[in-house]
Amino acid sequence: MQWPLLQPALLLRRYKRFLADVRLPNGEEITVHCPNTGAMTGCDQPGSQVWLSTSDNPKRKYRHTWELAQTAAGHWIGIHSAKANALVVEAIASGLIAPLQGYSQLRTEQKYGDEKSRIDIWLQSAEGEQCFVEVKSVTLLACADSGLGVFPDAVSARGSKHLRELMMVKQQGHRAVLLFCVQHSGIRSVAPADLIDSTYADTFREALAAGVEVLAYRADINEREIALARAVPVIAQQAC
Repeated sequence: MQWPLLQPALLLRRYKRFLADVRLPNGEEITVHCPNTGAMTGCDQPGSQVWLSTSDNPKRKYRHTWELAQTAAGHWIGIHSAKANALVVEAIASGLIAPLQGYSQLRTEQKYGDEKSRIDIWLQSAEGEQCFVEVKSVTLLACADSGLGVFPDAVSARGSKHLRELMMVKQQGHRAVLLFCVQHSGIRSVAPADLIDSTYADTFREALAAGVEVLAYRADINEREIALARAVPVIAQQAC
């Protein structure tokens, strides 16, 4: 996925979930849209380098969108969580995600399940085999030394609901896949965030035991492009 021309800036603060104040290289301070509703732990440190896209849509209140952050350690983070689905679709189409090859149909945002969810990606083979893929964006580096990333970065009742829906899909005889889209260059493995949301972590392990498949792929990120590039291990329990 190619970025449009991104503009560097210095992060001053993030607030009200959807807003951030930044300072441009010319010294001007502006407010930009923050496309991430999560806690963004470790991603929104004041003084860090960020990168902005620009919209020419006259109906937008804020012309700029915060797309990337760089940590003091030099790691790149894709903070636009909604792009995770597109990154996974792109990676499936390119053949990168080997376990999700061999399907003739791909749809996104399909309604399913008893809890009125929408599956991020629905796949079906020519023989009629269905595969339901739930995508989660991972940006929290919990253990810098080991490179362990965790999900979620805040208590997520919605995340637990999605796991329950995947277990039901599996019980119905379909493939059910949880795919962690890692948008942090310092993360080398992924685990459920036991210390943040123990309910999610317990439900995650229940889903594993029920046959839900869990995959994790990390993106290569810079100011020109972002794309999933390699699989990383998934650990069943947070180890730090």
